[in-house]
Order: sequence, then structure tokens, then C-alpha cells
Amino acid sequence: QVRLVESGGGLVQPGGRLGLSCAASGTIFRIDSMGWYRQAPGKQRELVATITRGDNTNYADSVKGRFTISRDNFKKTVYLQMSSLNPEDTAVYYCTIQYLNHDYWGQGTQVTVSS
Repeated sequence: QVRLVESGGGLVQPGGRLGLSCAASGTIFRIDSMGWYRQAPGKQRELVATITRGDNTNYADSVKGRFTISRDNFKKTVYLQMSSLNPEDTAVYYCTIQYLNHDYWGQGTQVTVSS
């Protein structure tokens, strides 16, 4: 059984920085794509960033230049470093992995950007 556990969310002031991590556990040998999505109140879940096993990255236009996604294949962990945060980044952030043609999701972690 594959399980994803996110950590690192919280409250941060506008302009601040925050890092998220997501560790996968279970019988996993080779994770394909890993990524982060987010869902703000009253809005649909949207892509934030993805990273392939070969470290090819893709970012939403709204976070380009501010967020950085990375992964550690040995630790089966994906990271999201966020900077220059603004209130529009407030959302529940979900990590996801693609493994053996299945998508798995974490439980989500709240990120709130407010003064």
C-alpha cells in the first residue's frame, strides 16, 4: 500500500518563504512523476509543479520563478520550496506521485499567507 505524508505547511507573512516535503512509503521501487497541486477555498484543484524521474520540471505560470520543486529518489521524497509568497498562494497543498500507472495523493497540508 502506497502512502504519502506531507509536512511543512503553516502560516507565513506575504513575501515570506516556506518549504513543503512529501515522503512516500510502502512497497515502492521506482516512482515516475512526482508533483504538487493546490486547492484554494471555492476553487478547483490546480497544478503547482511536477518533476519527472529525470528531473524535468513543469510549473504553473503563477509560481514560476518563485517556487522550486525537487526530489530525492532514494528517500522517495518530493520537495517544494516556496518564496515571495502572496495571499493568492493560500491553499491546501497536495503532493502526488505516479507509480505503475496509478496516481496517489497525500492528505494535504494547509499553507496560509497572511499578515
